[in-house]
Amino acid sequence: MPSFHLQIISPQRVEFDGDVESLVAPGEDGYLGILTSHAPLLTTLKDGSLTFRTHGGAGAKERYRVSGGGFLEVHRNKVIVLANQVSKGS
Repeated sequence: MPSFHLQIISPQRVEFDGDVESLVAPGEDGYLGILTSHAPLLTTLKDGSLTFRTHGGAGAKERYRVSGGGFLEVHRNKVIVLANQVSKGS
């Protein structure tokens, strides 16, 4: 499956930086799915789970919890998530 680049960034550090096949994120108006070649998008985030499947092989599923507000930007097969609080799991 084609992939795109994902960065998850908190005020403390870069939490994740790599290629993924899919992403489900808690947008302000509900959860949204992102795949390769998604149209450009900028949205605010609400508290919730950020779930993605890494690229290659079996494509492990990973989950992060975002809270405290933030933004998600999609542009040219790159997704940047900026969130005030990020924790792995949940």
